Amino acid sequence: MPSLNYNFALRVGYPQSKQLLTVLQIILLLQAFTGTTDGLNQKRSDYDPTTDSLRFEGEVHLRNIRQLTFGGNNAEAYWSFDDQQLIFQSDWAEINSQGCDQQFVMDPDVPGEYTLVSTGQGRTTCGYFLPDGRVLYASTHATSLECPAPPEAGDRYVWAIYDSFDIYVAESDYSNPELLIGGPGYDAEATVSPDGRFIVFTSTRSGDLDLWRYEIATGETIQLTNTLGYDGGAFFSRDSKRIVWRAGRPVGEDAHNYRKLLDQGLIEPGELNVFVADIDGGNVRQVTDAPGANWSPFFHPDGEHVIYASNYESVGRGRPVFAIYMVEIATGVTTKVTHSNTFDAFPMFSFDGKRLLFSSNRNVTRTPSRDTNVFVADWVAEPEAVDYEFKSVVEGK
Repeated sequence: MPSLNYNFALRVGYPQSKQLLTVLQIILLLQAFTGTTDGLNQKRSDYDPTTDSLRFEGEVHLRNIRQLTFGGNNAEAYWSFDDQQLIFQSDWAEINSQGCDQQFVMDPDVPGEYTLVSTGQGRTTCGYFLPDGRVLYASTHATSLECPAPPEAGDRYVWAIYDSFDIYVAESDYSNPELLIGGPGYDAEATVSPDGRFIVFTSTRSGDLDLWRYEIATGETIQLTNTLGYDGGAFFSRDSKRIVWRAGRPVGEDAHNYRKLLDQGLIEPGELNVFVADIDGGNVRQVTDAPGANWSPFFHPDGEHVIYASNYESVGRGRPVFAIYMVEIATGVTTKVTHSNTFDAFPMFSFDGKRLLFSSNRNVTRTPSRDTNVFVADWVAEPEAVDYEFKSVVEGK
């Protein structure tokens, strides 16, 4: 797919930039000749672009970006259902002495206060809230209190699929973690439906990395996917009727290599695309069809769009660059959301639709960094002239 870099938005397959420019010109002309537009000046006065030092030009849907963590690797930050807290995984030495990921909870409006909610033992991944305030996460602590050994695959970039991962649930005060979903093999990547009925998770219990659904009231478990390849990172739609996830569909030699790596407890996440389906696994639809890794998807509150991360624009061009995009499910029209030219991923809308969480390597000085931190931004559904005109602010300059 060709690389497109419009100042306003990336529209794959549709030349929308000229239309957006026309709208902007009209707004500016109205301002020039009348000195005002209804409601626009008031909205502009509520936002000071000169203080938005973490925002990049072209990020017209984001305002007031704030950094919430400040070192190490912090990712998979997800909102509580009341939008008051977020849970995230971190190996940041400032808050985590274990040396590998543990789960923490914070109030995004009270930065600097982080509460450990996992055991502090083993390795954890993929924390999530239940609607009643309890938390769940996957952990290896029952097998070993130490961090599991990192994968060994030479120069290949691989993810470890630890068969010691099981899914635990803890009380709303984060005490008494109990095994919820376990057994032989990998069980992780669990998220919860907004209606509180189901958990969707990834497991190797079928011999492949498939999606499974667990009913909280009964404990009934059903398999949702059965096509060869990695199915993972699933989330429910706001109405709890659909799921969205990332999947790889290897064929030929790629399928052989996939099976070989999986037998070693590894996967190579090179080619992934985004899919949606009903919560029983029916009506599967592929939403993206692009090279590289298209992953970490989440439903927009309207249920008609999916926000996700991808490196497709940098495939074959050296260093992978991940940006966040939003695609309309029905048409495939895709909008580029972030423009940091670093790593932006793990986007999640707040349940009121007003804010966006994501993880990124960006920083206020615009210097290269391998630290991945958690950020929150106000979501701008309908960008205004102040958004299209935004110029990056670099601290210290």
